[in-house]
Amino acid sequence: MTTIHSSLTLGRIKLQNRFVMAPMTRARANEDGTPGPLAAEYYGQRASVGLTVTEGTQPSEDGQGYPLTPGIYTDAHVAGWRTVNDAIHAQGGHVFYQLMHAGRMSHPDNTPHHRLGVAPSAIAPGEQIYTLGGMKDIPIPRALSTEEVEATVKDYAYAARRAIESGADGVEIHGVAYLIHQFLAISSNQRDDRYGGSIANRARFAIEVARAIVAEIGADRTGIRLSPGFTGFGLDVGPEGPDLFRYLVSELDKLGLAYIHIVHYGEDAILHDFRRIWGRAIILNRPGRPREDIGKDIASGLADLESYAMYVLANPDFIERIASNAPLNTADHSVFFGHQPEGPDAGYTNFPTLKAEQEGVQA
Repeated sequence: MTTIHSSLTLGRIKLQNRFVMAPMTRARANEDGTPGPLAAEYYGQRASVGLTVTEGTQPSEDGQGYPLTPGIYTDAHVAGWRTVNDAIHAQGGHVFYQLMHAGRMSHPDNTPHHRLGVAPSAIAPGEQIYTLGGMKDIPIPRALSTEEVEATVKDYAYAARRAIESGADGVEIHGVAYLIHQFLAISSNQRDDRYGGSIANRARFAIEVARAIVAEIGADRTGIRLSPGFTGFGLDVGPEGPDLFRYLVSELDKLGLAYIHIVHYGEDAILHDFRRIWGRAIILNRPGRPREDIGKDIASGLADLESYAMYVLANPDFIERIASNAPLNTADHSVFFGHQPEGPDAGYTNFPTLKAEQEGVQA
């Protein structure tokens, strides 16, 4: 019987189990976007999951939205990520980088060139964003020209190639909340060129990004993350939303991507639609999933893998704890992001393992 502990071939890699470490922004990179000195330790500690999907990683300077997030478009980035990949692979794990272009969810104080964020249309999300100078209003972004949209597609493909050069097993396109989702949403996309208006036009950017990455590194090294029910950051896909996502998933299926990664809110009907439409692996993330439901979507056949965020963040030995029914550490939101006054490892690499706890008791 297939369970969450069963192995799975995903693209060209064989996973030791069907647990996925969901992407989580940690804001601990160096100022130039190179993964920080503790990143390899952090990811290596958690590599017993079948697949690690890294924190959102910008494909270009324009793609950065938050301070101290990593990039994958320079030689320094490649060298820094290579140490992370080596740490994960040494533990028998596999890793896809999540390519994240923040689009309008950005602030000039957070980018290396200090320019406005870019977006489908010049519409601000009406929210604030964290900067090293505190919380600030997100300014109205600059609308991308048609030619700039095409150049941004190339940025994604270039970043994917650099990811593979650094040793990654593949990349996941971030299609939730940020630039790709901003093209899908009618509240952020009011374009009148081929990237705006109809369902096909609003989905075009996501499809072109996926196609370009597939051409660069192969479909079996490419995944995408989507969320039909996401409504944050001022995004509204409108009444056509379900039809839009069914169309998008069907078009992406034609490209042969390794997987789709769904962050799910609401009723399961659309998940059943995706199960019929999509021909390969589905990773399912249910925010707030209780421990007793772990593995249920795989057992039912609705998903092939399940992704977890805070559980894995707070429990570097998450797989061992689940297998032995051991208690879980609790995640602390106050140490999710950035460097901590208690030290750079606080809330990052210093969560206790079962082994450490047992040795402490024995001592």
